[in-house]
Amino acid sequence: MARTGGRIRNTEAHEAVLTAATELLEECGYQAITIEGVAERSGVAKSTIYRWWRSKPDLVMEAYTAIVARIVPEPDTGSLAADLAEFARHLYMGVRHLPRERALRGLMAEAQLDAAFEGPFRAWVESRRGVALRILLRARERGEIRPGVDLDLAVDQIFGVFWYRLLVGHLPLDPETAAGHMDQLLRGLTT
Repeated sequence: MARTGGRIRNTEAHEAVLTAATELLEECGYQAITIEGVAERSGVAKSTIYRWWRSKPDLVMEAYTAIVARIVPEPDTGSLAADLAEFARHLYMGVRHLPRERALRGLMAEAQLDAAFEGPFRAWVESRRGVALRILLRARERGEIRPGVDLDLAVDQIFGVFWYRLLVGHLPLDPETAAGHMDQLLRGLTT
């Protein structure tokens, strides 16, 4: 996800702002975050934050992008089954942390209600879809996915169980079941 503000001169201050935004998101939810609160927590001037990020949505989604990239990395094991199982396991583990689970639910809700937030949220979603698509493209190059499979639909299926269980809450997102979920998906994709 590309930043939209000015040039960053102090990486420590930049990290402090992202950390503060993430902490506030997990503690209070998106609605309660203010640039003033992020400035106070991070020790970085409000004017500097506004110079680096044009808006609260841009700041919050960059902060969330950074944490998700760290906790849900892009696997490349050389095997579609292993890559999908690892990706899903990390994805499910990411929301085992209750404040992060609440934060993600809140971000999804906010994207439905706030037009200013929808764009940055959608950009984040597309970046995560890109990770799953690259996994599938590598598998197709290795001959693991049969010809004609709609990879965009497959990406939707990879994330479908995650989002449905996260938002509806009828069953847990157990990292131990992630490989089984992906195995069911694989039966429809593989040669």
